Amino acid sequence: MEFKDYYKILGVAEQADASAIKASYRKLARKYHPDVSKEHNAEQQFKEVGEAYTVLKDPEKRAEYDLLRKQGTRRSDGGFQPPPDWQSSHENHQGYSHTSDGDFSDFFDSIFGASRGGSRQSDDFRRSASQRGRDLHYKIALFLEEAYQGCQRQISLRVAEPDQNGVVKQRDKTLNVKIPAGVTQGQHIRLAGQGELGIGGGKAGDLLLEIEFAPHPYFTVDGSDILLTLPVTCWEAALGATVEVPTINGKVKLKIPKAANSGNKLRIKGKGLINKGEKTTGDQIVTLQISLPKVHSSEASALYQQLAECESNFNPRHVFER
Repeated sequence: MEFKDYYKILGVAEQADASAIKASYRKLARKYHPDVSKEHNAEQQFKEVGEAYTVLKDPEKRAEYDLLRKQGTRRSDGGFQPPPDWQSSHENHQGYSHTSDGDFSDFFDSIFGASRGGSRQSDDFRRSASQRGRDLHYKIALFLEEAYQGCQRQISLRVAEPDQNGVVKQRDKTLNVKIPAGVTQGQHIRLAGQGELGIGGGKAGDLLLEIEFAPHPYFTVDGSDILLTLPVTCWEAALGATVEVPTINGKVKLKIPKAANSGNKLRIKGKGLINKGEKTTGDQIVTLQISLPKVHSSEASALYQQLAECESNFNPRHVFER
């Protein structure tokens, strides 16, 4: 099937408005009218101009034609292959006859259906299912607190939609999206019908939101577990202490055992992310990190000196000795 470039036939730009299309059609129709034209192919040219105008003057047909141009495949030999499982939303073009015998090209018949017998290829296209619009993908970054509690977010994306003249253009689309509590990294949320428009009366595609976690000032995530590195003083580590620790939904008290070391891990049950699929909740894993003041008072230095003398037999580097 040969592709028909209706914009080229009428000599107008793809963004041309209805008045420009009408003016061009009138000019060309007068030029190629078989009763007055001396062009050797006037009748065929007149039919092509009328067919192009039939499509481009109708906003619905024009929108469908533009989407077909975008999603179909043009071959190097001039042939054209519509998308798989494509069918027009127009069953026929009766009432749109513009020539004496109402002839339209096979290309037109394949898109909009033939008012009379038509080719076998056209019938095959008409019997095929309509083409669903393509899904759109959008990544949305959430703070862990938003993922844990759920939130409302407003997003903006670019979509291809026809304007009032049927011209398919890119436009900004704003949506208010409800994010349910307990979403996880990499999860997809499907918003039905918010994707690209369908062809041939097909349904619009969906919008797939992919959840990403924005970097957190102190939390990281491992599956459903939340990880936190907790600074503690050397005396809290040596003597043991109860300290306040942040979690995803508020602060809790955590007991530091005596003689704790940097790298020791403590678990706070149930303070991780919700795993709705497994109906479980992760934990918060706290890794201790001993922290010293950058500047010591003379009294503190004296105490450290006394501690060094009392624990002179302790050598933390004994693992390097053979």
